[in-house]
Amino acid sequence: MNEFADYSRRLQATLASADWSGVGKLADELLDCWQTGRRVFMCGNGGSAGNTIHLANDFLYGISKKPGSGLRVTALPANPAVVMALANDEGYEHVFSMQLAVLAEPGDVLIVCSGSGNSPNILRALECAREMGLRSYAVLGYGGGKAKQLADVPIHFAVDDMQISEDMQMIVGHMLMQWLYNRRDQADTTTRLTKSA
Repeated sequence: MNEFADYSRRLQATLASADWSGVGKLADELLDCWQTGRRVFMCGNGGSAGNTIHLANDFLYGISKKPGSGLRVTALPANPAVVMALANDEGYEHVFSMQLAVLAEPGDVLIVCSGSGNSPNILRALECAREMGLRSYAVLGYGGGKAKQLADVPIHFAVDDMQISEDMQMIVGHMLMQWLYNRRDQADTTTRLTKSA
């Protein structure tokens, strides 16, 4: 039981010391994406990949639950055939950036989730975002790594624990989900569905 209590204390300490200003900037950006139809791309590795897939569901569906309304969001780790083809043919460091090169447009948004902030495919995605004119956000743990400098807006939790780093990714995502849900009347995009019918 002591280990569980210790984990809880470390998570609480991370929450208590957090700087939420970057999350506020991301919230405003996502609301604007929702209102204007700009696309949002998310990526991460391992548990962070799973988190981005989970949160893409929340942003596409959970923030509104109306047909035709929600963020236009893509989790780049979600298609294993594409990820494996790019990893095999081009190298694992390109599995996200090469998807962005096809799918993204200037003005879109990239959100990366990384414990270390040093994964080559995350860094390449951030570089690609900069080259293509995307706005980039990085949810990071540990020291923030190279991603802290590459992202337009780093959201950094200085905790040397991968599990708590990944917890913070989900906490940020769920904060954003509830914030957006509470503003769903400002971003009702169901007209997109009727216009295309």
